[in-house]
Amino acid sequence: MTTTPRIDEQPLKRSADDDRAAPDAPGDLLPVADARRTRAAAWELLRPDRYAALRAGALLVAATAVGLLTQPLIGRIVDLVADRRSAQDVLLTAGLVALVALAQGAATALGLALLGRLGETALARLRERFVQRALALPADRLERAGAGDLTARVTTDVARVSEAVGSALPELVRSGLTIVLTLGALLLLDPRFLLAALLAAPVQFLTARWYVRRAVPLYAAQRVADGSQQQQLLETLGGADTVRAYRLEKAHTAHVARRSLAAVALNLRGTRLVLGFYGRLHIAEYIGLIAVLYAGFVLVRADAVSIGTATAAALYFHNLFGPVNAALVLLDDAQSATAGLARLVGVTDLGGAPAGADTGRDESWQATVLDVDRVGHSYGSGRPVLTDISLTLRRGEHVALVGASGAGKSTLARIVAGVQDPTHGTVTRAPAQPGAGPPAVLVSQELHVFAGPLTDDLRLGRPDADDAALRAALSEVGALDWALALPDGLDTVVGDGGHPLDAVQAQQLALARLVLADPAVAVLDEATAEAGSAGARVLERSARDALRGRTALIVAHRLTQAVTADRVVVLERGRVVESGPHEDLAHAGGRYAELWAAWSGERPAEGA
Repeated sequence: MTTTPRIDEQPLKRSADDDRAAPDAPGDLLPVADARRTRAAAWELLRPDRYAALRAGALLVAATAVGLLTQPLIGRIVDLVADRRSAQDVLLTAGLVALVALAQGAATALGLALLGRLGETALARLRERFVQRALALPADRLERAGAGDLTARVTTDVARVSEAVGSALPELVRSGLTIVLTLGALLLLDPRFLLAALLAAPVQFLTARWYVRRAVPLYAAQRVADGSQQQQLLETLGGADTVRAYRLEKAHTAHVARRSLAAVALNLRGTRLVLGFYGRLHIAEYIGLIAVLYAGFVLVRADAVSIGTATAAALYFHNLFGPVNAALVLLDDAQSATAGLARLVGVTDLGGAPAGADTGRDESWQATVLDVDRVGHSYGSGRPVLTDISLTLRRGEHVALVGASGAGKSTLARIVAGVQDPTHGTVTRAPAQPGAGPPAVLVSQELHVFAGPLTDDLRLGRPDADDAALRAALSEVGALDWALALPDGLDTVVGDGGHPLDAVQAQQLALARLVLADPAVAVLDEATAEAGSAGARVLERSARDALRGRTALIVAHRLTQAVTADRVVVLERGRVVESGPHEDLAHAGGRYAELWAAWSGERPAEGA
């Protein structure tokens, strides 16, 4: 079960492409798992290493038990001195104290190392699941949540959980063992010492209860506020040119200030909470210590115990100061880490079969690669971008999407590619063949050249591709000559800080990755739009060669791409208004004929 927190402030409006509107609210944050689901997820992460956890726990128990021999040995020294025994007896006992310290230190170090390794392994699993799920999230879901929310989880929340796993968790386990075994040792010395020590327990229990009730919602609210603050900063800085152009600096500075002040107010509340927590713990310490010392005074005066035994009892309780306070103080880290873990688990649990999942149809359907059935989509509460779209792609078929700006072409392309889920309707793909490439790959004008060697960038399409495959892919899209001419050939570092690539080269690189990936459906969303006229012609040839023999959906920026397609689908206001071969539609007197006439300079045919 997940709950999705929301925030109230209005966002900066995002710029829209030809058919995407900005979400109405920025507060549609990614889900946060509830307490039960968070605990279950933690167990799922630890379960594969449960036997290693038992070994680490056994070592820590042994180390703690050995360490508890120190107080009776010191009490023994006190009795030896009180009885005026020989110095040799005192030195022998002191030597045993030293041996106990060495044994305890070695066993504790080994146990904590094993426990830390266990925690880091579990954290690595969580990171992998988080990244895998985050990369698979539909683009519109990320847009509604905003990059700030996801960024806060990747940075702040992962850091908090990592700190807890690396230091807080081992210390909490060790402190818990020390508390339990020390109370047992007090019982063995004399049950009355234990009763005196337990006078501090009610204060400590009420303190912990008081703290947890306030800390859990406070830290959850802090995470939401931090994510909201980061989102506002990202949107304000990302839209800085627009903000300056419309003289909106003061308004958006106010947005940033409001969200920053909300985060600061929550942090100050957290500080006051921790200070109150510490103050209550000190009261408990004084109550318990006074009770144990008084019990020792009464018992020694009644000859019920020796001075050494009373000394051991006082040392035992004093030894509890550190572990008890550490355990309770670590509630601060634990609550903070739990809040972060809940936010991470909320993302890893996002799922359900994505639109476009294979349905396992029988072999009679294999000629159809993809079937879009009555798909609709809208952004936020805005008007529908797509309405009842039905479309079938057959193996090897090239379908061109055309229409005016805002008709819904890019949204449909993203849904077909699986990058975005439809609001309603289904997208069904034929079952993948063993060893086949991904179901779909989208190449759009919003491409990215990753920093690193060109070979690494190409292998994003197929990680196991050898150099021959890389050269073949570049050659297929007409990019091999310029790639080999780079300063270090295919090993040249490109992207940020590396050798710059122009718009045509970058798009050819994206097409080469498409060739290497060899998807069942290739989706091109205005992939030549960013190039000039000459560049567009080069890219059209590259795209045509990359798509040869493949099933493809092409958002046609230039109608020359529609001419060569097997079928043209015309969108208008989110609906399919025409579908058929270019020649038929160009002379049918409909919407496509008007577009073609405007493009080619011909008059549309009279007719139906």
